[in-house]
Amino acid sequence: MTDTAVLRQRAPEQPRPAPPGRGGLAGGLLRTARPRQWIKNVLVVAAPAAAGELFSRHALGRLALVFVLFTACAAAVYLVNDARDADADRAHPVKRHRPVAAGQVPVPVAYAAGGALGVLAPVLAARLCPPAVTALLVAYLAMQLAYCVSLKHVLVVDLAVVTTGFLMRAMVGGLALGIPLSRWFLITTGFGALFMVSAKRYSEAVQMAGEAGATRALLTEYTTGYLRFVWQLAAGVAVLGYCLWAMEEGGVPHTSVLPWRQLSMVAFILAVLRYAVFADRGTAGEPEDVVLRDRALALIGLVWLAMYGLAVANW
Repeated sequence: MTDTAVLRQRAPEQPRPAPPGRGGLAGGLLRTARPRQWIKNVLVVAAPAAAGELFSRHALGRLALVFVLFTACAAAVYLVNDARDADADRAHPVKRHRPVAAGQVPVPVAYAAGGALGVLAPVLAARLCPPAVTALLVAYLAMQLAYCVSLKHVLVVDLAVVTTGFLMRAMVGGLALGIPLSRWFLITTGFGALFMVSAKRYSEAVQMAGEAGATRALLTEYTTGYLRFVWQLAAGVAVLGYCLWAMEEGGVPHTSVLPWRQLSMVAFILAVLRYAVFADRGTAGEPEDVVLRDRALALIGLVWLAMYGLAVANW
């Protein structure tokens, strides 16, 4: 065997190049904006739905606008994040297929597109929405960009920032329509988000087991026991907050056929318990996949939605 052949055998295997991008530059920009993640922005209807003010023409138009603006802000953050992490993503077996890391979207273009969306969304909000919505969008962008730069490397703070992003989504619909935000609504939404975020981190830590730093460096600082404690604590507080809201009549007795508001506690608790099954297995790394693909969880969600709707309609 020749020396050249020996060197070839001993040389580390190089990663195969990423496959060519689909759809050219425009398709790459769209993929970088993470369309699958846009489902999170449906939370903008949470506060109006809770207040029973969802189905007027004014409310639907305003909420559609807020959904688009929040989606634009989130897309801006994804574009800047991928541009910033392009070099690191190229060394990752999965992230190297992202359009920016694969070269389908040049880094300067990603920065420019992200910056344009990050400026355009608050400007449109300032012209078309109440000032509180504009302030919240600017705060969201500032917080998420700070997360991309440094906060994602700070223990516990990273969980708080991601959780706050979900809470802001749930708050913005109420701010857009001038609806007062219930303390129980904020507690349930905030700790429900922390439950899903910490369950996601826990699942990532379990799946990577020993090589967590290759995917998310901060995972090496967490223990699975700590992350389990966080998602269990958050789930308990979210359930408690929802139950306190459901049992609070506000001095006005219900006139519906059944106490749907109180009965909805059963479906809510079952949904949390069902999601906890995936968290405990370490398979809740992609929350949107768990919610959309598990039929039992989807059925429980529909039952809860029906009960919640009947409670709001007072049927």
